[in-house]
Amino acid sequence: MTELVVVGAGVIGLSCARRAQQLGWRVTLLDRDFEGDRASHGNAGGIAVGESTPIAVSGFSLKAARWLLDPLGPLAIRWRHAPRLLPWLRAFNQVGQPDRFRHISRALAALNDRSLADLIALLDDVGLSGQLHRRGALTVYESDAAFAADADEWAWKRELGVRWTSVSMDALHELEPALAPVFRHAVMLEDWAHVDDPLNIVCALRERIRQDGGTLVTADVAALALNDPLRPAALDRGGRRHAGDRLLVAAGAWSGALARSAGDRVLLESERGYNTTLPAAVGTLNREVIFAERKFVATPLAIGLRVGGAAEFAGLDAPPNYRRSDALLELARRYLPGMDERDARRWMGHRPSTPDSLPVLGPSPASDRLLYAFGHGHLGLTQAATTGAVIGSLLAGDDLGIDLRPYSISRFKKASLSC
Repeated sequence: MTELVVVGAGVIGLSCARRAQQLGWRVTLLDRDFEGDRASHGNAGGIAVGESTPIAVSGFSLKAARWLLDPLGPLAIRWRHAPRLLPWLRAFNQVGQPDRFRHISRALAALNDRSLADLIALLDDVGLSGQLHRRGALTVYESDAAFAADADEWAWKRELGVRWTSVSMDALHELEPALAPVFRHAVMLEDWAHVDDPLNIVCALRERIRQDGGTLVTADVAALALNDPLRPAALDRGGRRHAGDRLLVAAGAWSGALARSAGDRVLLESERGYNTTLPAAVGTLNREVIFAERKFVATPLAIGLRVGGAAEFAGLDAPPNYRRSDALLELARRYLPGMDERDARRWMGHRPSTPDSLPVLGPSPASDRLLYAFGHGHLGLTQAATTGAVIGSLLAGDDLGIDLRPYSISRFKKASLSC
């Protein structure tokens, strides 16, 4: 039996490991802390199948510049980290170029178009099919100007196959009566969905892998070794070598340093996300609501209303600034008056983000026995099952049904690297 060693036990690594098991591979999972918190646990819980355009601010508009001046705004950079971020920002700034934007959008759509079907199969496999809710999502606008500014992007999303409809204000009130009557436009994303709790999916996958013979090893992986061409290995800080017939790096925001240890250049940053979960506010909303101008979301999980969003670049080691969670909650009070804030829980997690919003997916140029699956940014939960399916096809030598070139790590070969 062939063996797959997976570095990283978040939802991406687990989805890939489970698919490998289904194909008959023996699986070993490596993680520094299997029970520890991670982006897979604390994300908004939305299945964002309509999020098929890259996150980019071309030329750093005046609006973006104002955000950077506000330490609690939707986009923040801790200035101590700024020099290390410059190569990433230079690449990010090119994403808004029209041809590049459309190329990236098509690559995102290629993953997202199948993501819901793949996720349904994964949830059925682990017994959680009842925890997926297909109620769509609402994007709401306070001003005519903001809605008009997004018109071209909505039209482009429709070209990409995203199903959406305009919603009248009367209909919006019927759909979400808890929203304050301050909105002038709303759009229903028809294929969007949400789950009861992302943590449930991580736990169920991990347990199913364990039950079916998977080995879980607590290990803080520091580097990759390709000196044995048939048995690539992960080297942990305790001096142990973990080798397999195939090695998959799915370590989220920590994957960049591992890839570089194998000689692969990559631009990857921790885009730190913040949220607050309100257990007593269960039932406030019926579906995920995206507040377009304020750049945050609210999702009705089974464990409470989760209010989150924004982006902070501060690296992997800086302490959280939970005032960002508080600022998001303050915004939510304006739009969800009367929500019950008792027992609120604040959280911060590391989204693994590439400058072009595309994941790194596929084999390493250094060895086809070294595979990558990281960098999904805001779409880790959305694209997890599809990523598992793609990795499974690579392991099996099957037709992928998708062109992997846009996701290859080799696209960073000519880019300047962050430290």
